[in-house]
Amino acid sequence: MRAIGLDLGTKRIGVAVSDFSGTIASPHSVIFRSKSVRLDHQKILELVREEEAEIVVVGLPLLMSGAHGPAAKAATTEARRLSTVLSVPVEMFDERLTTVAADRVLKEAELSATARRQFVDKVAAAIMLQAWLERRRSS
Repeated sequence: MRAIGLDLGTKRIGVAVSDFSGTIASPHSVIFRSKSVRLDHQKILELVREEEAEIVVVGLPLLMSGAHGPAAKAATTEARRLSTVLSVPVEMFDERLTTVAADRVLKEAELSATARRQFVDKVAAAIMLQAWLERRRSS
């Protein structure tokens, strides 16, 4: 099953894509937010079609306590709206610490802070999507 993972941010959306077997997630791209959520969702729709995705997994930024803070509520609302645009299921998955993990990986690769900003969102999306793929396989 081909899946797309999204790390929804206020300025950027990190995108990851799995292989067709649904085994490995890879960083794909970053969508820079426009002033129109509708336009942003249209870009995601085009990506779903291009990549022949069967599901979209949206990162749920829970608080460390597991509670839904403002960011999780905003992501849930956007995922709900996105599900009305896409013809594939939209599922949410816990993304706590994915950005921290992505930044750590990029630091270990000795990328500068400027370079890390260009990659961190799509790497975070890949970390989240990989965790979702692994959980799905073990279920």
